[in-house]
Amino acid sequence: MNAAPADQIRLLDVQALDLRLAQLAHRRKSLPEHAEIDSLSSDLAQLRDLLIASQTEESDTAREQTKAEQDVDQVRQRAARNQQRLDSGAITSPKDLENLQREIASLAKRQGDLEDIVLEVMERRETVQGRVAELSDRVSAVQAKADDATARRDAATKELDEEAASVAKERAVVAASVPADLLKLYEKLREQQGGVGAARLYQRSCEGCRLELNITEINEVKAASPDAVLRCDNCRRILVRTAESGL
Repeated sequence: MNAAPADQIRLLDVQALDLRLAQLAHRRKSLPEHAEIDSLSSDLAQLRDLLIASQTEESDTAREQTKAEQDVDQVRQRAARNQQRLDSGAITSPKDLENLQREIASLAKRQGDLEDIVLEVMERRETVQGRVAELSDRVSAVQAKADDATARRDAATKELDEEAASVAKERAVVAASVPADLLKLYEKLREQQGGVGAARLYQRSCEGCRLELNITEINEVKAASPDAVLRCDNCRRILVRTAESGL
């Protein structure tokens, strides 16, 4: 394949722009905010699970407290009714009076036991409510950090995308000036060679594989026509001659 030396030089410009696009893509993918957001998202998920569990426990405890208070109220009402019957004097049978007094005493003990249960449930509920409040604050704090990291990531991504778009436009203009067959070969090699399809011959070394050409290879390059599209014998990339090739 042949191509004018100027076209081959422009191919190096295309390569430089492609490398710049690859660098920008790598920077975009490697933004520290990505790892930060992932870590914060993981923390948020765990905290939210804990918060939901605590809220569920608080709800269950609230129902338990309501049930215990209702039990106390029922016993209290029954004891009040029995006390009214006792105070009314309507019951004259000694045995009935004794049974009623025994029941009133039993209800008093039952009420005391139930009130102890209410107090115990209330204490547990207060503890759970404190945990819910703490977890809510932690979720809010981590969410604020995640929002900040997301904003920083989006700003950095936007800047990189804008730069990449500008470089891509420049690349399109330069690539359009390179002969189609030469550009096609370059694209093929670039895909095969990790993003580098053309390299400069600098001081008798290929800048693609960083290996110095031996004397036989140098003589072959010297003997080649200026229009000849050369390939590095080591890495097979397009080897572009310049004034700094050291020939």
